[in-house]
Amino acid sequence: MHEVRHSRRRRAAAQAGAAAAREPERRPVAVRPRKVWRGAEQNRALRLLARSPHGCTEAIMLAHGFTAELLVDVVRDGLATAAPGIMCAGKRPITVTRLRITDIGRQALAGT
Repeated sequence: MHEVRHSRRRRAAAQAGAAAAREPERRPVAVRPRKVWRGAEQNRALRLLARSPHGCTEAIMLAHGFTAELLVDVVRDGLATAAPGIMCAGKRPITVTRLRITDIGRQALAGT
């Protein structure tokens, strides 16, 4: 019985080593600056954010007709930031995502 337990341990250790060998090596992803192409919708989103001193929630931006993909592009390009926040709906606190324009976004608006 002692031999059986020993072989099981060896088999489990060999399987763990094989699983580790199968996993791909994780390498850091190089972040490249994207070519900034601002369309009319991005400019409209930036103007809305510029008029709001505390930024706008994601829900308000979506209610204005902006797509989630456009909001992601604006944040990825560095023209706006997205930060989690808490608002009260009645007496219940809810978590929201608040978008704010950055200095780069203001410069981009001034250039258009």
